[in-house]
Amino acid sequence: MQNLFNIKDNVTVITGGTGVLGRAIAKYLALEGAKVIILGRKEDVGKEIADEISALGGCCEFMKTDVMDATILQANCDAIMAKYGHIDTLLNAAGGNMKGATITPDQTFFDLDTAQFERVLNLNLTGTVIPTQIFLKPMVAQGKGSIINFSSMAAFRPMTRVCGYAAAKAGISNFTAYMATECAKKFGEGIRVNAIAPGFFITEQNRALLTNPDGSYTQRGQDVIRQTPFGRMGDPEELCGTIHYLMSDAAKFVTGTVAVVDGGFNAFAM
Repeated sequence: MQNLFNIKDNVTVITGGTGVLGRAIAKYLALEGAKVIILGRKEDVGKEIADEISALGGCCEFMKTDVMDATILQANCDAIMAKYGHIDTLLNAAGGNMKGATITPDQTFFDLDTAQFERVLNLNLTGTVIPTQIFLKPMVAQGKGSIINFSSMAAFRPMTRVCGYAAAKAGISNFTAYMATECAKKFGEGIRVNAIAPGFFITEQNRALLTNPDGSYTQRGQDVIRQTPFGRMGDPEELCGTIHYLMSDAAKFVTGTVAVVDGGFNAFAM
């Protein structure tokens, strides 16, 4: 029997791949034999990651992009197709938050900056829709492909503070389910669309929110730990196995799902 988890020569595109999570995922997949293309805005960081992975024997390169610009994304796609001839997996990992789209404990809903709220919605949700439009096309042409979106614990619970981010991630989960049906019905069962919902991992985006300068947890960080049965934050590498599964033939009958990787956070009641 073939190895259902084999991803050798799987051409994998990762948007937002220059962050803490994207770096770990790109490294793991490349060393498992995938051909990884990191797309992001931070050219210096992206090239440094690609060089590091290549030095370890993995196949990885960086392309500068803007997930809100279909023209740039199409140029990325064309370049990848010209070099590799196919695109097998798209990881929509681009996203982020903005201060004005949050509501701190000493603020109320009336303090929400609706312009920044809209920008956060666009970055996280529209910034997933546009790359999906671009990179889905070659998958449809070849009759096979896997798209993996990035949802969040905030999509399951209306968490305090992160008003814009939570709304966007809830949209990601809904969009994932919608696209799973859309693709299966119109393009066949070879196209699968799923999402991963990470629990709490320390990234550059949330480091100051969850940890103090000395590395100890803030009150919010302590609240997270208290509600996580495993009693700790996640390690970025702990996302890799689930992503590997979802992009491989081991998940051929899996579409429209949101896979939770959270140390039990979403299962905790009291």
